[in-house]
Amino acid sequence: MSTPQLFVAAAHKCLRAGRKALSVPQSLNLAAQVLAVDLGLKPALLYDSNGASAEQLHQYVNSLQSLQLVSNSLLTLDLNGNSLIVNPGTVQSNLEQVLCDSSLAVIDVSHSLEKPAIRNSPREELESMTQALLSLLGEFQQLQGAENPLYVGEKCEEWNLCTAFGLLLGYPITYWFDQNKSFENCLSMTPLMVITVSVTWQAGHRCCLYSFSIPEALHEEMRPNLENWKLFLQERYEQQHILKDLTISQSIVTLPSVCL
Repeated sequence: MSTPQLFVAAAHKCLRAGRKALSVPQSLNLAAQVLAVDLGLKPALLYDSNGASAEQLHQYVNSLQSLQLVSNSLLTLDLNGNSLIVNPGTVQSNLEQVLCDSSLAVIDVSHSLEKPAIRNSPREELESMTQALLSLLGEFQQLQGAENPLYVGEKCEEWNLCTAFGLLLGYPITYWFDQNKSFENCLSMTPLMVITVSVTWQAGHRCCLYSFSIPEALHEEMRPNLENWKLFLQERYEQQHILKDLTISQSIVTLPSVCL
């Protein structure tokens, strides 16, 4: 079997939700993203292809590792019911950088605001969350060949998961809102700049590695964060030879509602 066929077979075997298995295009897209995580092009992958559990995702990663398609360093994380595949080295490096130089911009999109704004007010919460994630990953890495995913339950109940995902997925900006007051946000009908990063894998399969947004009105203030992030991504891309044709594009969208 070819490498793509092995990835597809592993997905069909491990990630079935009820009677529904991933399609071949979905399996290939997942494979390219997992390879990107393994190569350090992205620190983590939030799995949302179907309703497969964290345990099934863990079995999928173990299957790829046994076939030597990915390294043994990849971990599976269950964050309050959300499943992620994590490159612990890349995530730890990113989190340490956030603590060191505040490289991650935080945009407050609380529903009570008239418009999104860059805020320092959630900084303490962000640092606490970052330290907790670093501690959890450090503990988990000491368990060689863990039989189960890393479950983050009670420790993350007070976290703003939107902010946590921004941290784990390596975005240069992340959204925050006061969830004690409302889970809604102020992004309705706000022009958003959507940043998309895609690559090509074997047989010309095109895959989206990143897709995130920033309010267009804050683009100039966010430009240094975005440019530094793009340079770092380009450096990582040039250090590998599996994924090709790195493309970074942007577009403007305005939506009646935005779910975070």
